[in-house]
Amino acid sequence: MFFTRNREKSPLELIRDELKKKSKQSYLPPLIIKSEGILLEQIRMETQEHNLNNVTRTKAYLEFYLHHPEIHWAFLGHMVSRNGGWNMTDLKGEFLTRLLPKKERDTFFAFLERGNWLIFQDVYPQFLLYRESLKQNKPLFHLCSYLNISTFMETIWNHFWINQETYILAIALIINEQGYLEKRVVQNPIYQKGVLTKLQFILQDLLSFNHILFPYGKRNIVGQTLHQFESLNERILLGKRLYAVLFKDKERLKQVLEWAKTHPHTGSRKDYWPQIFNNVNEGIPGFAYQTRLKSCQLRPQARRIYSPALENAWKNVSQSEAEKGDWFEDHLVVEYLMDDSEKIDGEIRNEYCKTLERLELAAIAKKAISILD
Repeated sequence: MFFTRNREKSPLELIRDELKKKSKQSYLPPLIIKSEGILLEQIRMETQEHNLNNVTRTKAYLEFYLHHPEIHWAFLGHMVSRNGGWNMTDLKGEFLTRLLPKKERDTFFAFLERGNWLIFQDVYPQFLLYRESLKQNKPLFHLCSYLNISTFMETIWNHFWINQETYILAIALIINEQGYLEKRVVQNPIYQKGVLTKLQFILQDLLSFNHILFPYGKRNIVGQTLHQFESLNERILLGKRLYAVLFKDKERLKQVLEWAKTHPHTGSRKDYWPQIFNNVNEGIPGFAYQTRLKSCQLRPQARRIYSPALENAWKNVSQSEAEKGDWFEDHLVVEYLMDDSEKIDGEIRNEYCKTLERLELAAIAKKAISILD
């Protein structure tokens, strides 16, 4: 009993204890000095500068990771953000322009763009606070509340500063971003009605929006599939699986990172499979669509599938200010921080190829539109 009472607490136990206290007390932001006020304004301006569109965000994540490889989420965020861009341009690509009316495609883009924008304006200031903390050689995370950053992440960053637990920080950021999106996007009545309910069947059973792909090498991909987007728990667990796919295999991580560095993100799926996709429309107006795909290869003499670059598909959107409020309410979210050590191979190629073939068949039949009626 003596040794049990006096053993040193683990980082998770310390985090849990601190969050328990914070969940029971009202929080008043600390007073700040003039130099800190200037720093906060600089952080807001730099974040805004990089938050123009999916391409600028995705690039900023990678650049930060290359300077700070201990912040694993920055690279995970980069790769997931690439997928967000591909989903956005799909809405103006070969298949979905045939399957979805313009109004639905515009609404779905607004949904994707809002989520992409919200995550960046929440997480990138955290990165900049960390960068400045390193410069000043002291933690500056007491400024989190002035940037509308959750008290949950303030606690995590302070612990990371001391313990350098890279896994805990990465998973905490996954929890934070999904918690942050829950009320602002997923439970937002506008998107509930315009996207999640109306497009639920298509989103989950037909389209490729639920596949998260990590390309590497010449034609290799790994990833995971999300089956219940509306479930906060499922999205967090997906994030943990994606982290495992990306970071648990060091050789694969090296190859995915090399691919990312040598293939600038454009939003076109040509970025990873130029053999199948092209950012120039090779179709001939007036000619009926012909089957082109078989087992993730083009049939002989078949034209490539149109997948535009983001800059040619969508204009930059001016977003309204992020909704205020802290998503953190329950210290039990700490349970997600435990490493379950599950080994995940990330095999997704066959599933993704079948999805592409289903999309192509649906585009030919043009049956999916009736689902929206």
